[in-house]
Amino acid sequence: MVQYDITPHSNQFNYKTNNNLAQVLEERERESMGNSLKCFNPSAISKSPPKELLPPWLSPSNPFSKSRKSAAAAAEPPKKTSEVFDDSYIKQQAQIATMLYQHHLQQNNGGASDLISILDRSVSTRSPLSSYSSSRNQKKFPKRSQSVSSSNPMSSLHLPHQDVGNDEQEKKHFVLVHGGGLGAWCWYKMIALLKEGKCKVDAIDLTGSGSNFCDINSITTLSHYAKPLTDFLANLPHDNKVILVGHDLGGACISHAMEMYPTKVSKAIYVAATMLCNDQSALDIFSQQACLSDINQRAQKFIYANGKQHQPTAIDFDKSLLEDFLFNRSPSKDVALASVSMRSVPFGPVTHKLSLSATNYGSIPRFYIKTDDDFAIPEPVQDAMIQSSPPKQVFHLKGSDHSPFFSKPQALYRLLTEISNIPEK
Repeated sequence: MVQYDITPHSNQFNYKTNNNLAQVLEERERESMGNSLKCFNPSAISKSPPKELLPPWLSPSNPFSKSRKSAAAAAEPPKKTSEVFDDSYIKQQAQIATMLYQHHLQQNNGGASDLISILDRSVSTRSPLSSYSSSRNQKKFPKRSQSVSSSNPMSSLHLPHQDVGNDEQEKKHFVLVHGGGLGAWCWYKMIALLKEGKCKVDAIDLTGSGSNFCDINSITTLSHYAKPLTDFLANLPHDNKVILVGHDLGGACISHAMEMYPTKVSKAIYVAATMLCNDQSALDIFSQQACLSDINQRAQKFIYANGKQHQPTAIDFDKSLLEDFLFNRSPSKDVALASVSMRSVPFGPVTHKLSLSATNYGSIPRFYIKTDDDFAIPEPVQDAMIQSSPPKQVFHLKGSDHSPFFSKPQALYRLLTEISNIPEK
């Protein structure tokens, strides 16, 4: 509608102003109706809160409702909200420091749980800085110490040293004893496998073997030869028991040690080893068997340090026949290792007759692991020893030569762990 001037001066309405005012009111009305319909449009919903919650004619943003004070405040730059947040954070930290100081004055009478509860009550979980700070502190603790119950902060707290004792008690302790001419070095694959299986392992160097250097010809008895093993058992704590594993002539050594320290041994495992009876020597076993192959005789050479009018003092091996005799199924790198590491075998321990009793040696469960492709101790010899002194159980390691720790390490490891898990009766 257009109005014309009815007075010549200030009491007149300009038709343009009247038209503009009508357009502004109309636009405000449409905007108000649009805002009321946005609630039915999911895409129009904003995650942030609406700026104007009042009707247009009462909204502070309405240019017609602004006062001079509000206009001046709007002209000033907006204050940063971080300043207000920092003030509240500083107040919270001051409260925490005060409580910690009071807790210190109480000389920890309330315990660690009270301290944790104080922190939980003091620091707001809604504060992003406090949650970030707590997450940083949690990273400093070991993984076991992060599982804290919400009801009782200390009830589920696992300290690193709490489970160590149980783990140590559950560990199986293997003591590996090498055969004639070898050393602790021959068990390197088994040591790695057993340690990976969370077992405790010790490999013994018998007298004159491996890193134990002495004159081989001076070793005349089995007790002298097995002294590093018996010394090891003597130094064990009284409540500790080990699983003895003997190979080849090491079988006679572990039998001797079982007789001396029966309370230190939980099981005995003979791996292609000399498992003798009372008043029997390793030489007795081999001399009675006519099944020894030709290579068995050609691969061994006697050493006469005291002259040929006396018995031999040691047995040496023909290096050119080592692979065919002892390592016919073993990898070439292990054969190479053995060829540069093996030493002579003292002859005295081979002839030593064991003194074994049922109360000591006989009280320990024994297990035998047979090797079927063995030229050093052929399978018929192994069967004869098993029949003469039956063990608790016999295991058959197929496809193995005389040295299964080289040729069948995984299979031997599985048998050792299986035997270790057999319950004691």
